[in-house]
Amino acid sequence: MTKRASAVSASPPRRRSKYTLAPLVLIAANVVLFSLFFVWPAVIGLVYSFTNYTGVGAFQFVGLDNYSNLFGDSTFYDALSRTLLYTVLVVPLNFVLSLLIANLVVSKQAKGSSVARVVFFVPWLISPIVVGVLWRWLFGENFGLINYVIEKLGGDAIAWQSNADLSLGVVVMAGAWWGTAFSMLLFIAAIKNVPTSYYEAASLDGAGPWRQFISITLPSIAPTSFIVILLNTINAMKEYPLFVSLNNGGPGTSNNLLVQYIYQTGFNRGQIGYASAASFVLMLILMAVAVIQLIVNRRVENR
Repeated sequence: MTKRASAVSASPPRRRSKYTLAPLVLIAANVVLFSLFFVWPAVIGLVYSFTNYTGVGAFQFVGLDNYSNLFGDSTFYDALSRTLLYTVLVVPLNFVLSLLIANLVVSKQAKGSSVARVVFFVPWLISPIVVGVLWRWLFGENFGLINYVIEKLGGDAIAWQSNADLSLGVVVMAGAWWGTAFSMLLFIAAIKNVPTSYYEAASLDGAGPWRQFISITLPSIAPTSFIVILLNTINAMKEYPLFVSLNNGGPGTSNNLLVQYIYQTGFNRGQIGYASAASFVLMLILMAVAVIQLIVNRRVENR
């Protein structure tokens, strides 16, 4: 009896050591990678933002001069406003397209849904740079497929690249097309987790497909919708390769986004300190967006 009791009392420590070591190792690996590739560059960037560092040689601390100059820079505000405009346009378009496609794919009446998922997911497998090149071939003014078709039909070529509004519109469509695939997968998983009994009960009450979508599907997938909006907002505000490969923020600098402004300031003009200050302003904006969306999502869930 004494031996059995001692064996029982001795087993828990071995289990704890076995199941706590693996999580610690996995967490430690992530902590090291996070510190190496995020914390350390962020600390260096924060230090540079208070200096006149040009990328070469020594630097001097200039206090808050970079930030004060940044908030008086009209080019910075232009880039920030275009970034916000691009985000406001592409995020809702991406949300609607991905949700629509996800509903169609999971529908019981849909034929070939497996093939459709692969087809719609292909854009996500393509690099944003390649996506930009593809869409430039489509909407190039002198060589694009769209203008070729328009002219063959008797119309006039459209200034997709030299008109600033049309140029931004092309990038918005390309960005929504590219980002729809990932959002679609999230929505498919969320919609499949909605209990079918809800829809069966709604059908017995006479609710049609639209009413079921509004009253059952949308509330049930609200957490996923929040994640989709948050991720797309952050990605849109950090967009860079798609713009560069499609129209390079053109015509001219009319569609330069904030990340493009940071790159040009830091690497083309050699103002690393000034660009670091702009980078931290962008990071603060993204953190504010994330916090606001978290608060809104928490209030919606607590209703």
